[in-house]
Amino acid sequence: MPSTRKENAPVVVEAPEITGRYVDLGGHTVAFESFHVDVDPAPFFRGLPDDRCQCPHWGLVVKGSVTMRFADHDETYTAGDAYYIPPGHLPLATAGSEVVEFSPTDLFHQTMAVVGANMAATA
Repeated sequence: MPSTRKENAPVVVEAPEITGRYVDLGGHTVAFESFHVDVDPAPFFRGLPDDRCQCPHWGLVVKGSVTMRFADHDETYTAGDAYYIPPGHLPLATAGSEVVEFSPTDLFHQTMAVVGANMAATA
């Protein structure tokens, strides 16, 4: 059975806003993300349907809090909360927050292709 630990996850994203480590385990991407500042990445989701993340996520807030904005409401999760986030959301993270998320790898890559292109265009 595949497994990983944060320090062993091979893909690393280092940015002023976020440190992320990602690994595919059997068709699901495990993400270990730490947020260094308050983050509202909504502009990076432009170009996806409804300009919102279309990938579902299951996760656990290890530290701090994250808020998911849907078209008709917001949901905030705090340290210790396990969650499921359906497609059609926009994330907000607070400085000092850490999450572990699980997402279908194919949908995660489709989403990150758009997010990455938008991030590159602003750099």
